[in-house]
Amino acid sequence: MIHGFFKHNEQLVRDLLIDAIIFMMTLFCIFMLSGCSTQTDSSTTDTTAAVSAEDQASGYTFTDRELDPSYDESTAVKISLNGSSAEVNGSGASADGSTITISSEGTYILSGTLDDGQILVTAADTAKVQIVLNGVSITNADGPAIYIKSGDKVFITLADGTSNTLSDTGAAYAAADDNTDGVVFSKSDLCFNGSGSLTVNAGYSHGIVSKDDLVVTGGTYTITAVKQGLSGKDCIRIADGSFTINAGTDCLQSDNTDDTSKGFIFIKDGTFNLTAGNDGIQAETVLKTEGGTYSITTGGGSANASTTGTGEANANWGFGGDQMTSSSDSSSDTSDSAKGLKAGSSVELAGGDFTLDTADDSIHSNGTTTVSGGTYEISSGDDGIHADSTCTVSGGTVNITKSYEGIEGANVEISGGTINVTASDDGVNSAGGSDGSTGRQGENGFSSSSSDNSITISGGELTVNAGGDGLDANGDLTVTGGTTFVNGPTSDGNGALDYDGTGTISGGTLVAAGSSGMAMNMTSGSQPSILYGFGTTISGGTTFTLTDSSGQTIMTGTPSKNYASIVLSSPELKSGETYTITAGGQSAQFTLSGTTYSNVSGGMGGGGGASSQGGQGGPSRG
Repeated sequence: MIHGFFKHNEQLVRDLLIDAIIFMMTLFCIFMLSGCSTQTDSSTTDTTAAVSAEDQASGYTFTDRELDPSYDESTAVKISLNGSSAEVNGSGASADGSTITISSEGTYILSGTLDDGQILVTAADTAKVQIVLNGVSITNADGPAIYIKSGDKVFITLADGTSNTLSDTGAAYAAADDNTDGVVFSKSDLCFNGSGSLTVNAGYSHGIVSKDDLVVTGGTYTITAVKQGLSGKDCIRIADGSFTINAGTDCLQSDNTDDTSKGFIFIKDGTFNLTAGNDGIQAETVLKTEGGTYSITTGGGSANASTTGTGEANANWGFGGDQMTSSSDSSSDTSDSAKGLKAGSSVELAGGDFTLDTADDSIHSNGTTTVSGGTYEISSGDDGIHADSTCTVSGGTVNITKSYEGIEGANVEISGGTINVTASDDGVNSAGGSDGSTGRQGENGFSSSSSDNSITISGGELTVNAGGDGLDANGDLTVTGGTTFVNGPTSDGNGALDYDGTGTISGGTLVAAGSSGMAMNMTSGSQPSILYGFGTTISGGTTFTLTDSSGQTIMTGTPSKNYASIVLSSPELKSGETYTITAGGQSAQFTLSGTTYSNVSGGMGGGGGASSQGGQGGPSRG
């Protein structure tokens, strides 16, 4: 019976076996594909791009979705703006006169002109919405041109090759209850991407505002604002883009004061042309850059300097380390400042090309400042680089062409980089120095000088042109490496070197030329140091030469300013050796006994005694 069944149904059995094999193979392929990859529409994913664990934990990163401006035009909702009305082709959005409401997750492509209206987003708190601006011009007299009232995250994509304009006129702003004071105002996370351009005209207040994260990963932006240009309460993160911003107050600001992990600004790359009535870029907590090109002018620039001569300040600008400007501050408030780069806890500059012209500090932190890379052209009405705590330069090229004080911090540490400083007062200063003694209005926020304050130079190339003290340490001055050249001061009321603790040198090359009235030598260390007073003033541009007993040149240089004394230290100096110093037609010989030599009676730390060929000593140091 069984044999007969198979015999008569042989074809059926073969067909069943083939179907079973095809079914098993299909299941196997599905399993393998699902294990290898998942293909999803970019409109629904928001995964974090591959970054270091440290950056991901700190928030200094970008998601795949933020970096990807693509969209599927065939499935997107089309919205055509027609002056005073709009036509919606698709579901998820509706038009009521000149108000277009987007209420569902999805992609919406906008084109055309809206003379006096608004794009309103009221999506669910879990919804991700993509708005594509494809040649759009929207003006609103009563509030934001785009108002994101709810939603998880909104992406505004600037379509490739398009120019878009968003404006508020400020003529009849009637949204005070919502405090929606931006041309683009979002209560949710907001991301701009794409390669098109966007012009924002803020006639009432701010340009673009997010009360959560504000992210930009591409596009060209021209923003003119009565107050702030870009405002992201929790953070501003910029991966790339071109920005021309003219702001009545701050160009970029993040101001969350409730959470120390927020209120930061991170810029990876981009081009920034910023003109600010107050600060250029201000973060409540951390300001961090890795690249980018920046041209920043604040408060009218250094020509509108916050200091008007030694010890004086313009009352228009706030200097105090604890004075941070909130979005509600008015430009006339005395707590306003006009700094270039400003942060509450730390400024971390790892890269970028900066041109800073500021009425107030060019780079300022209420905590620490770290410069580890990049190039800096700085013209400042106050400090070039400032930190209330430690100011560190470990790399980069810094050129401070104008400042009241060049580099200032409670502690200053220089371990690398090429640094040129021109200052009307101190070149490098720890703990305020003459700022505190003059009592100038708005001086930076040091509570008092302390023996713990210090200047440490362990590497790099530092050149100082100072009207006050060249290196002024309200504590210890320590040199272990690098090359340091100090020009000035020319007044006997200041010195090329000035410290309250010890002056120790154990490596590096030091040349400090200046006046003789307050001249100081290094006091200790394993490397010899010479303080030589010429007894007369040598003209700036005159070369000095130090030779040993065999006539070999040990040190030579050309100070740019008049000098009556000079401090010299080099690894080539040897105790017990006889040296000859020549400058301006003078030539004198002396023997270095021990590790220090000074022929200036006002110079501290002179251990070798004055040679009979030495010049006239200066007065005792007060």
